[in-house]
Amino acid sequence: MPWETEHAPRDGELDSCVTCGLCLPKCPTFRLTGSEAASPRGRLAAMSAVAAGIADVDERFDEIMSFCLQCRACEPVCPSVVPFGRAMEGARTEIAAQLPSTSRKLRATLLGPRVLGSRVAVRVATFMAAVAQRLRFDRLPIRVFARISGLRRVPLSPASRVGTRRPAVGERVGSAALLAGCVQDPWFGAVNEAAVELLTMAGYEVAVPQSQTCCGALAAHDGASSEAEKLAATNTSAFAGFDLVVATAAGCSAHLAGYGEWSEGGHSVAERARDITVVVAEAIASGRLPQLPARSQHVAIQDPCHLRNAQRVIQEPRSIVRAAGYVPVEIDEDGMCCGAAGIYVLTNPTTADELGVKKADQVRASGATLVASANPGCEMQLRTNLGNAFVVKHPIEIYAEALRAST
Repeated sequence: MPWETEHAPRDGELDSCVTCGLCLPKCPTFRLTGSEAASPRGRLAAMSAVAAGIADVDERFDEIMSFCLQCRACEPVCPSVVPFGRAMEGARTEIAAQLPSTSRKLRATLLGPRVLGSRVAVRVATFMAAVAQRLRFDRLPIRVFARISGLRRVPLSPASRVGTRRPAVGERVGSAALLAGCVQDPWFGAVNEAAVELLTMAGYEVAVPQSQTCCGALAAHDGASSEAEKLAATNTSAFAGFDLVVATAAGCSAHLAGYGEWSEGGHSVAERARDITVVVAEAIASGRLPQLPARSQHVAIQDPCHLRNAQRVIQEPRSIVRAAGYVPVEIDEDGMCCGAAGIYVLTNPTTADELGVKKADQVRASGATLVASANPGCEMQLRTNLGNAFVVKHPIEIYAEALRAST
């Protein structure tokens, strides 16, 4: 039996690829290597070979699938609309099931309910990260510590917005549940604070449900399907009854939009899931949030893959930056992945670093020193590769700060 799990790649998904090759120039790993096995077409061919019983889920299959960033840049250009992201998650679920290893089991534990899904565990990790920052562990010749330089200044004991309830300001247009995020709340708290502020100003009654947990995106991407299902089930219950379910991290909002795959009743969450940039941009367009006076400063726009490719959200971050009075500057027409890609930056550091340097060079070439990025992993990758001369913020942070300064 080639496949063993219910999340395995499906024949309809694999058969729909017509091998046209339009995906090749959009794929970062193919562009870096020129290898067919490092392309979406090659990866789908490998999955099809396993499905047909021609090949096995073996170490070579694992190598081919693990090299993928899961940026989904292939999806917008695919004439057959192959759901590559879902197929890749299925392939990695099969790898986890058929090729169990100590490192994979450890990652599943770290990415599941007991660690990323536990606020206590995340607070401990946050304290450790804060101490490491203050002791300048990023100077040590250890790769994981080098990533500390990409973090914002982490509080030793960060405030949490979990449990927050705020009434709508002015006319109420609906209710919104905010996904706090496993690391977004303690490490990028200003983003969530801006989200609550702007949502209430836009007419939403906002709640950050106490019973929520990590969205499960990282677990799903790594093939830890059981952990992803448990996290999705918890959130499906936590977010019941709200008009919108809003996430401030592109990777989280993209995963919420696919909850039908991961939780019974998850389709209900998927239908109501929105990225914060979409909600804020709509509120600005409708006049519920103001357009601020223009200024001459430029802002470089970095497109997170799970916003641009997975959700097709492109104009909204730009319109928010423009509404804040800034001038959006393009850095990359193709929106090439920055290399962060969830935990890819840790599992495939050489490729991640190569892409991170390319992205940083694009930012520098733009002439802007303020960068807008709507995903925490991308922000950390940019900070790591750009250094202290550049400021990286979420688009809604840029808008919220400009709004506060104008009143």
